[in-house]
Amino acid sequence: MGIVETSKFYKGLKIIFEGELWEIIEFQHRVMQQRAPVIKTKLKNIFTGLVQEKSFRSGDTFTLPDLSKKDSQVLFSNDLSITFMDLESFEQHEINIEKLGNKVDFIKEEQNVLLIHYNGSPIDIELPTHVELEIKETEPGLKGDSVTGGNKPAKLETGAEVSVPLFINIGDFVKIDTRDGRYIERTKKA
Repeated sequence: MGIVETSKFYKGLKIIFEGELWEIIEFQHRVMQQRAPVIKTKLKNIFTGLVQEKSFRSGDTFTLPDLSKKDSQVLFSNDLSITFMDLESFEQHEINIEKLGNKVDFIKEEQNVLLIHYNGSPIDIELPTHVELEIKETEPGLKGDSVTGGNKPAKLETGAEVSVPLFINIGDFVKIDTRDGRYIERTKKA
């Protein structure tokens, strides 16, 4: 187990705080006049789902949890959970959709992900930075719109809504950044 200082915080980092496992959802460094800098965070308890705001002093340190990551594949999902298969042991693991948050917006069957285990139990997934998904719903694109630079809403095959350029059509495949849901480029069929 390692140690992390507040200056090394990032969104998605998991830390041990008050004896429990938390994920940093948001953080912001605040410098106040004639005071030590403060790091305001929004933390989510991995097991209970409780979200709370906490402020820490700059330089505070936290223990990093002992996490293992295993190559896995999405097998299937329902309204409550997603089932993954460990690609080495072929074991199947189920994770509640609520625990995965907005990551479910970028998951489809047969996709490879890293399944994150803590104390032998799967707790989360790590998506690739970019995924290629098909556009299922959007207004028709018009020739010449690639020059104007406007955007329009589109629904992906996973059901997630993203903003895409005007020239994108239903059936196009697009590359999406899984960290913020941002459109990157149109791609050839995945």
